[in-house]
Amino acid sequence: MALKLFRKRAKSKVKLSRSFGGTLMIFLFLIIVGAFMALPIVYSVIQSIKPFDEIFAYPPKFFVKRPTFDNYIQVYLLCQNLWVPLSRYLFNSFFIAGVGTFVYVIIASMAAFPLSKHKFPAKTAISLLIIWALLFRPEVTGVAQYMIISKLSMIDTYWSMLLPPLAGTFGVFLMMQFMQTAIPDSVLEAARIDGASEYKIFFRIAMPSVKPAWLTLIIFTFQSFWNATGVSYIYDESLKPLPSVLSSISSGGLARAGASSAVAVILLVPPIVIFIISQSSMTETMAHTGLK
Repeated sequence: MALKLFRKRAKSKVKLSRSFGGTLMIFLFLIIVGAFMALPIVYSVIQSIKPFDEIFAYPPKFFVKRPTFDNYIQVYLLCQNLWVPLSRYLFNSFFIAGVGTFVYVIIASMAAFPLSKHKFPAKTAISLLIIWALLFRPEVTGVAQYMIISKLSMIDTYWSMLLPPLAGTFGVFLMMQFMQTAIPDSVLEAARIDGASEYKIFFRIAMPSVKPAWLTLIIFTFQSFWNATGVSYIYDESLKPLPSVLSSISSGGLARAGASSAVAVILLVPPIVIFIISQSSMTETMAHTGLK
């Protein structure tokens, strides 16, 4: 009887007591907030297609009168004059961001699974250590990381940009919080009774169940790797990522103000594409983990 009542309540539609005027006001408020948050991106795009005289016009104008793509052409020509072709910088960035994101998502997920769904000695201490590690900024550990990478002879290698971020604990914390609520213990026990190994349970049950979480982690991790310049570890021009050379171009003074705006837009494109693909999963993850 109780089960029937529960199903009946679950099927019943929830009626909102909010009036049409209240809904309209909330809708307008969200539009204003969304427009305010999108304003920096829109302004960057507009600045990147302004000619040189409009960039320094006084009083400054938000919209562009004579749009042009000369700034993007200037960036391309400046990259062509470098010792290393632009395609090499693109390959370095996408290789580092792609490989680093894939490996980190796997490592963070495999570390979070036993911490959330298994019992073993020192589990609480390890969980607290992961949370405490979130308090340390990269600037605090920068000197120690450089000394370790130098001793391991990883200067001027891809490893110098891949290994340090893999030790971050944010992904472990995110996946651990989501796995605790999204994966029922009864499902895992049933799989173990059927003879499934822990690796099979992890890849066949756990990972599909927490798809929104690792899609969200892909957004944060890709953005972190993509924006990394590697100036502390990479001195070989052929190994530098795209943000490094674009930052050098944008620091050329007032004459390259338009190129700097174009550089900012170019660096924004890949993270925005990744976010658009995974935005629905990101919203679901924030609701489960309590992150804001």
